[in-house]
Amino acid sequence: MKALQFDRTGDLSALRYVEVATPVPGADEVLVEIKAAGLNPSDVKNVLGRFPYTTLPRIPGRDFAGVVVAGPDALIGKEVWGTGRELGFFADGSHAQFVKLLAGGVAQKPGNLSFAQAASIGVPYTTAWDALERSLVTTGTRLLVIGGGAVGSAALALAKVRGAEVLAAARRPEQVKDLREQGYPTIQLDKPEDLGAQVNAVYAGGAEVIFDTTGFWLPASVAALATFGRIAIIAAPVDGHVQLPALALYRKGGSVVGVNTLLYGVQACAAMLDQFGRYFDQDLLPLPQGLVESPLAEGLERYGEVNQGSGGKVILLP
Repeated sequence: MKALQFDRTGDLSALRYVEVATPVPGADEVLVEIKAAGLNPSDVKNVLGRFPYTTLPRIPGRDFAGVVVAGPDALIGKEVWGTGRELGFFADGSHAQFVKLLAGGVAQKPGNLSFAQAASIGVPYTTAWDALERSLVTTGTRLLVIGGGAVGSAALALAKVRGAEVLAAARRPEQVKDLREQGYPTIQLDKPEDLGAQVNAVYAGGAEVIFDTTGFWLPASVAALATFGRIAIIAAPVDGHVQLPALALYRKGGSVVGVNTLLYGVQACAAMLDQFGRYFDQDLLPLPQGLVESPLAEGLERYGEVNQGSGGKVILLP
């Protein structure tokens, strides 16, 4: 089969488009013919060596949608989707014509989603779902989501389904405009020291949950937090350190929730996909738009573009 593969890390030149053997599933596994695979920033960082536990040589790629072609009889021919920590790190991933994984690691693809749309969902939506679950976002929760990227948009959409009060925040004017056009009340981020006043002007007493998807607003978020509030984070500065106003957080009884989807294997992620996937078929979640579809053979170029921060979610098509 054709695949993208790297046998060293540190530079994207290590990634090659190669011919490799098609994997053979074991007794408790399935073989999925990939119809579409999402390209996430974490896939690029994997090739660049940001994940020291990755074993080599390796086919990258976490998110996929496709058809089961080998495995338990009940799954043969089923349209499925999936994601998970093993793929691309400890086991070969989805940037190939086929992927092998545990049979319990695939979920039935929502009928309302095309293969390309389904392949764009995995990492952003499982990240957002985990953040909302572990931050206890439910009906009436006053939620602030910081950042206008894929995870932030997923969190806003999922929180709306849960019945939470939602407020978005973004720095770039085009992000603010886009979020407002989607129907979300949105504040323009400026100086970190102003965030508390901005949020309290909307939520008297502060936000019960703040989800910072950028890695830059954790210290400023404390002033915007309600008593006994939670701040969920998915990123940190490059050096991994931040000056946290711990006294202010302590006085509010606040807590910080670290959200890392690389803690969840394919089976746990399949359970998440099953839980929120039904919302797409119920027309409760927006269908992904603006996808950049590209042949797998041009994957090396797409990796470079994602590394440069180019816009649009890239979907690789074997």
